[in-house]
Amino acid sequence: MRDPTRRAAAGIVAATCIAILVGCATAPERLVAPIAVFGVELAPYAAIEQCMALEAGDRVGYRFDAKLPVAFNVHFHDGNAVILPVTRDRTTEESGDFSADRRQVYCLTWESGAEGSVIDYRITPWPRQP
Repeated sequence: MRDPTRRAAAGIVAATCIAILVGCATAPERLVAPIAVFGVELAPYAAIEQCMALEAGDRVGYRFDAKLPVAFNVHFHDGNAVILPVTRDRTTEESGDFSADRRQVYCLTWESGAEGSVIDYRITPWPRQP
């Protein structure tokens, strides 16, 4: 008969390995093709993110429309800091582009206010500038 302590430890190790594998499996991928998403419902004060892995010099175009105003940003994490190269408050539409200045996971985030909102968005990889 196996030792119950060893059996419990083996279960914890197995669960930890599964959690690590699942976390790695859902890591943001490189943006290689345009993304178009329509009719995303945001509950009051809810947020959604679309994240992607970019290399230094990668360019990304974005466009969105919201039925009611949302806060929008493009951000990435640098240690404990959150860097926001693009921010817009209470807007119903926005379009633009940004270039990654470093290899990083960048996220586009939309956050609704008290009324909630519905958004459509497009994200497009653009060729690097020489």
